[in-house]
Amino acid sequence: MDQSPGDSSIDHRALLAASVTVALWASAFVSIRASAEHYGPGALALGRLLTASVALGVVLLVKRVPLPPRQAWPGILASGVLWFGLYMVTLNWGEQGVDAGTAAMVVNIGPIVIALLSGWLLKEGFPPMLLAGMGVSFAGAVVVGMSTSKGGTSSLTGVLLCLVAALAYGAGVVSQKPALRHADPIQVTTYGCFVGTACTLPFAGQLLAQLPAAPLSATLNMVYLGLFPTALAFTTWTYALSRTTAGKMGATTYAVPAVVVLIAWFALDEIPGWLTLLGGAICLAGVSVSRRRPSGAARVAAAAK
Repeated sequence: MDQSPGDSSIDHRALLAASVTVALWASAFVSIRASAEHYGPGALALGRLLTASVALGVVLLVKRVPLPPRQAWPGILASGVLWFGLYMVTLNWGEQGVDAGTAAMVVNIGPIVIALLSGWLLKEGFPPMLLAGMGVSFAGAVVVGMSTSKGGTSSLTGVLLCLVAALAYGAGVVSQKPALRHADPIQVTTYGCFVGTACTLPFAGQLLAQLPAAPLSATLNMVYLGLFPTALAFTTWTYALSRTTAGKMGATTYAVPAVVVLIAWFALDEIPGWLTLLGGAICLAGVSVSRRRPSGAARVAAAAK
């Protein structure tokens, strides 16, 4: 299912899938902002995951997709608990104590965690171009965060919750990769989403209490989060992840802050400052560097080791 490390061809389908994921995850920040005033962190996560679970469950039934093989379940369970469950709740919760800029800076530790864990646990190594690109992109994310941060409003608890979210995100992605050796992307995504939904069921009472009082727009945004940034985007993510390394996929998500700036500009009429635009450009430049293939001489030297 994976491309061999020595394959220098570009998988255009995987690149398209990753692009869809980045665009939809970026749009999620706008929808979360519209829903968070009316739904608590756990209720929003549960509503989002329930919607995604229903949509993905219908796909399983229509396509008659079988249960994943036994070998895939450890990765599915780990990614379901860490990424679908813990990450979504802690990120929603953390953003109540910090502004969006600070949250973005802290959560962008996630791709670095992915690169370190995948290089160590998955034996993907530490390609110099990937590490260089991630360094550039992280610097860009810091610039975006500083430009949108409201100084003095961050709480220690909020920062720590965002840090937990970043660690859960990184560990969840690395857990998915081994599962994809034994199961299809739709299986890994769907059953991971089911696991995450089960983990957030303790917030069912909060969701039921807040649902009648929430305006229709907030509820529709929650449904959107479930259908597109979760059900669709996590499926395109696992498809792309099955065809490349976890480290490269993690670096791709550094394009999200730049896309968020553009979406907020057009959808919310939030005109970005020059520092925000500069940070977004740096993020995209870093992603480009991380996706570059080494020179022919470097590939020959790597193969000879």
